[in-house]
Amino acid sequence: MFGRRGAVKMGSGDGRPGDAEAVLAEALRAFWVMVGVLAVIWVVQAVNWADGYRLSLHYGIHTRDVTGLTGVVTAPFLHLSWAHIEGNSGPLFIFGFLAAFRGVKKFLSLTVLIVLVSGMGAWLTSGPNTVTAGASGVVFGYFGYVIVRGFFDRHRIDIVVGLVMALCFAYQFAVLLPHRGISWQGHLFGFVAGIAGGWILRERRPRAATDGGTRPLPSGAGRTTPGSRADLLKELDDLGL
Repeated sequence: MFGRRGAVKMGSGDGRPGDAEAVLAEALRAFWVMVGVLAVIWVVQAVNWADGYRLSLHYGIHTRDVTGLTGVVTAPFLHLSWAHIEGNSGPLFIFGFLAAFRGVKKFLSLTVLIVLVSGMGAWLTSGPNTVTAGASGVVFGYFGYVIVRGFFDRHRIDIVVGLVMALCFAYQFAVLLPHRGISWQGHLFGFVAGIAGGWILRERRPRAATDGGTRPLPSGAGRTTPGSRADLLKELDDLGL
């Protein structure tokens, strides 16, 4: 619709206007954030590969090893092979961008939640003497968030995007089930964290003021002014009523 000054406005899909330029600027910011994230993990991968993947072994998530709790934060940046990082990079960029384009600040809070929940879930429930590394838990967190965000925020466009992503990547749900050699625990906890993030970070809309459950009266309706009752009685008396 058009604003009062003729500026073009773009709706959010539910009738609430939003500034088209602001939305595009936020989307561009989200794009570069994800480009930067991918650049970092690929640089780390090159160093890790040159070092014989010792970074993954030292800084991955060591199951129920208190000394290895730092792996909860570092593991998403580490991978165990070139095929591993290649498989994660595409979904990470797609779901990360879709999770971030509504607001990078909210996206950063979401990422912290997913990293902690996914990492701690893998640390607590993975098999003994195992090391977990990779960004797949974060990928599934973003995936879960993108699916449910539209329902929690009541954005029709985001609901459609979430349904399309769920249908296009439905095969990914199989990886949430136990698989030998795959950190399905990190995937599952990341997915749950993404759904929880959709609820925690949902848009809070101010409630309309109410008057105890009754509809507000029109201006002037049901009100009297000083002397109005006396005037009415006088008129009735003059009429002989």
